[in-house]
Formats: sequence, C-alpha cells, structure tokens
Amino acid sequence: MPRLTADFWVRAYLRRLDIANIPAFIVHKGNPTAGAVLVKSNLLNGRAVLFHRTYDGEGMRVWSVLAEGAEHEMDQTIASQRKFDPDLWVIEVEDAKGRTLLDEDGLFG
Repeated sequence: MPRLTADFWVRAYLRRLDIANIPAFIVHKGNPTAGAVLVKSNLLNGRAVLFHRTYDGEGMRVWSVLAEGAEHEMDQTIASQRKFDPDLWVIEVEDAKGRTLLDEDGLFG
C-alpha cells in the first residue's frame, strides 16, 4: 500500500480530532512529503506525553510513547528532536483526558 504524504496525514488527523471536538494544532510544519510526525498530548495540568511512530516486532508502524513528564520538559525534548530532524512535524493535542485518537483504526501511515 502506498504511504500517505506527511501533509495529507496531518490534515486528515487534525480533521478527525476536530470531529471529536478535541483541540489540536500544528506547532511546527515539517517536510510536506516525508517529514516524521511527533504528537504532543498536552494534559492541561502541566504534564504532557510525546508520541512518535515506530515499528513493532512484525514490521508494522505503530504509535508509541517517546517521552512523558512535565510539559516544559516535553517542549525541551521537542526542541532537541527538531535540531536533529528539521523536517519534523509537531502536532499538539490539548485534552485533559489524554485523548489523541492515535489508537483508533484508520490512523496508519
């Protein structure tokens, strides 16, 4: 199956969050074709969780936790990741319940 461009995936993801009434926005726009995506789940209590796509043991792409902790520490982690990968997309999802929809079917790519 062909992979989606990063730009297309981000737009579809933001639309899906909007439909679920979960506020989200692009913090940093990366490479529109092949940029990696980092999702920051802002829990609105000073804490955050960072998610990135990795491969599981069967070669399937899955979302996993990159880091979690105080929000300012997660922002520092994002800054470090962006220095390493300037093509990185950063999406921030703001939900006190920690809903990101990343575990739902259809968020492949």
